Amino acid sequence: MTTLTDFTAASATPPTPPRTPTAQRFMLKAPQHALEASGCRAQLPAGATASLGQRVREFFAARQAGPALLVGALPFDPHAPDALYQPERLEPAPPSTLDAPPVLTDAAVPEPLPEAYASMVERCVTRLSATAQTATPTLGKAVLARSLSVQADAPIDPLALAARLEQDSSVTAYVAPLPVDEAEAPAWLVGATPELLISRRGRTVVSHPLAGSIPRRDDPEQDRQAAASLKASAKDLAEHRYVVDAIVEALGPLCSELDAPATPELTATQSMWHLGTRIVGTLDGEATSAAELAGLLHPTPAVCGTPREAALGVIKSLEPVDRGFYAGAVGWVDEHGDGDWYVAIRCARVQGRRLRLFAGAGIVKDSVAALEVEETAAKFTALLDALGVDRAPASSTTREAK
Repeated sequence: MTTLTDFTAASATPPTPPRTPTAQRFMLKAPQHALEASGCRAQLPAGATASLGQRVREFFAARQAGPALLVGALPFDPHAPDALYQPERLEPAPPSTLDAPPVLTDAAVPEPLPEAYASMVERCVTRLSATAQTATPTLGKAVLARSLSVQADAPIDPLALAARLEQDSSVTAYVAPLPVDEAEAPAWLVGATPELLISRRGRTVVSHPLAGSIPRRDDPEQDRQAAASLKASAKDLAEHRYVVDAIVEALGPLCSELDAPATPELTATQSMWHLGTRIVGTLDGEATSAAELAGLLHPTPAVCGTPREAALGVIKSLEPVDRGFYAGAVGWVDEHGDGDWYVAIRCARVQGRRLRLFAGAGIVKDSVAALEVEETAAKFTALLDALGVDRAPASSTTREAK
């Protein structure tokens, strides 16, 4: 059975070649495993998520040389082109060093202001409430995101930023190069996600969706109470159920066995409590690759909503900033169909001296706008801490950070 460690060991042949420029590096680092790829031997022809499995099969059928895997990222919009490629080589991830955070030149600029985001949430709740009264509801949940624009005094090293993010042992840190125009500076998606979209090893598949969240508290007793309130929240349990049901519905026809616990468990990062359900299945055969599974599942209701197309429409009509690859997926797939794909959350788009941080919250008919503002503010915490930013109160309408 192929593992990330197998790839790394097979490709680390001395003498080690010169390190490739950062723009051509991919990194995925979880507490149990790590993958770092350098260079680009070949691009997978870009396309929509629905065609990913077929394009991956055709690529490996025609592959002549080089590492037998593809790495990269899927955009949030399943109809937009993805960005996968075959690296030149696989290398052991070097030990992480914690450099000083970049020096920011000004406050983070909210996109939109928190009060405008609250208005977005209220408009969405109005629509959800209206459709809930109909015989055939057309929208059950929509995930609304907002962003922060930040500028540093010098180009930001994505690997150094990822090294700071990976200090939280509950997350998977990642760096994925993004497509840009020839005249533009290189860009990356850099983040630390707690959410596994899909993993495949042989016939075994695992998904660990997260939906329903609450910020952690500094006081231990208050933190315990926050966790307990989340686990007992009817609103958050219903929001979580949308995600689990969608994944079970997608994987069920492909699996001879599928286990999805009826009750979610609490999952913690340094800044958030989440409701999570570990779903484990056995595929009927090995014809369905990790890439095809990722294309089938993405975007789940955890980052989009349900039904998918209706939620996509609401997101496009309300959000002022295009998500790009935020809330997409980052991962790898090999020639045997094994692979890991993580939901691309808790992240920023990094390009030159500029960063754009993203955070989102699931909106259902019982959502309260002020609490969704607080939740998204808390979800910025991991990136803001890595950037050395002092955070302002979540309700601030003029400056998100100082």
